[in-house]
Amino acid sequence: MLQIGTQVQNFSLKDAYGKIHQLSDYLGKKVVIYFYPKDDTPGCTAQACAFRDAYDDFKKADVVVIGISKDDSKSHKKFIEKYNLPFILLSDEELVVANQFGTWVEKSMYGKPYMGMSRSTFVLNEKGFITHVFEKASPSENASEILSAL
Repeated sequence: MLQIGTQVQNFSLKDAYGKIHQLSDYLGKKVVIYFYPKDDTPGCTAQACAFRDAYDDFKKADVVVIGISKDDSKSHKKFIEKYNLPFILLSDEELVVANQFGTWVEKSMYGKPYMGMSRSTFVLNEKGFITHVFEKASPSENASEILSAL
C-alpha cells in the first residue's frame, strides 16, 4: 500500500458518465481518493453518504473527492442517482489503479481467501504527494476523520 510522502503516478479512469479523468487534472488542489469494495452495499453506501453529507465542507476547503471501485460506469451512475452523490466515482475494472495503490488485497470470509478491494483512503496535496493514509477506513467516520486531519 502506498505510504505518506509518496508521489502518486498519474492515472486515467472513466467516470459514471464515460468521461475520462486523469489525476493530473487535479494538480493544484488537494484530492481525497477513497477505494471501496462495491456500489450500493451497506458499508459502501454509508461511506458514500457520509462523503455526500460532508461534501460542502470539502468544497469550502477546495478538496476534490474521488471514489474508486471495480464497478463499471453503469453501476456508478445508478449509485450516484440513487443516493444523490455529488462527487466523482471512477471505474477501475482492470484494477490498474487499485494495484498501483495496493488496495486490491487478499481477504478472507468464513476462512476462505479471496481477492477484494481494501476500504482505504488517501489524501494528496496540491502536488500529488500522499499526506494521509486511512487503512481499513471506517465507512461512517472516514469523511469526518479526513476533514479533522485537514
